[in-house]
Amino acid sequence: MKIATWNVNSVRARMPRLQPWLEENAPDVVCLQETKVVDDLFPLEPFEEAGYNVVKFGQKSYNGVAILSRQPIEDAVYGFPDDADDAQKRVLGGTVGDTMFLNLYVPNGSSVGSEKYEYKLAWLARLAEFLEERYSPDERLVVTGDFNITFDDRDVHDPEAWHEKILCSTAEREALARVTEFGLIDALRKHHEEPGIYTWWDLRGGAFWKNHGLRIDHFLMTQPALDACTQVEVDRDQRKGKGASDHAPVLAWLD
Repeated sequence: MKIATWNVNSVRARMPRLQPWLEENAPDVVCLQETKVVDDLFPLEPFEEAGYNVVKFGQKSYNGVAILSRQPIEDAVYGFPDDADDAQKRVLGGTVGDTMFLNLYVPNGSSVGSEKYEYKLAWLARLAEFLEERYSPDERLVVTGDFNITFDDRDVHDPEAWHEKILCSTAEREALARVTEFGLIDALRKHHEEPGIYTWWDLRGGAFWKNHGLRIDHFLMTQPALDACTQVEVDRDQRKGKGASDHAPVLAWLD
């Protein structure tokens, strides 16, 4: 099974790149974030014509998540159980075959110490509770998406410049560590221990060409899923050229 995660930064704006990418790479499951569209306006037809089943959970202009799968998607999960009706659309789960997926768009947090930062930390605490309540680390579970957090300084092009800044602060990393205490492992680090692997580059200032990036898009897996994971790679080519998202897709392979 080939699986992918990609913050597309508007699914409708990214269709000219997303459709040929799907045709070329033929992933079995794709988790999209920041779709930025209400469900009624989600571009279903091109994905269905390409052979994908789709579940989506979106809102106007912001946030939004979707899962595409060549197999049926069962037991869909929309948001946290205690979400208010107007809650931001950031959580979408489903089961494909023998593998459960949880697709996340974690809040950015804006700046350290801001109200949005405190919201992010509280949201991550809710995620940790949700995992404990709904899932088991003995199950084959893949938690993926845009986490808006680096694990450590290997994920940062300039650790000194980013020290205690948003996406790299100690409190965010500790909150992510509490999420992984459920029994989740960073799958990329099973295959790549080296620094300098990034998934996001600012659209300004030539950041991509300078390789001034961060790794904030992750595959976190329970041990049964990790045991089946044979490879994780970042498709940097999709960050190149006109009309690219600021994120590159990340691919993982499961036996």
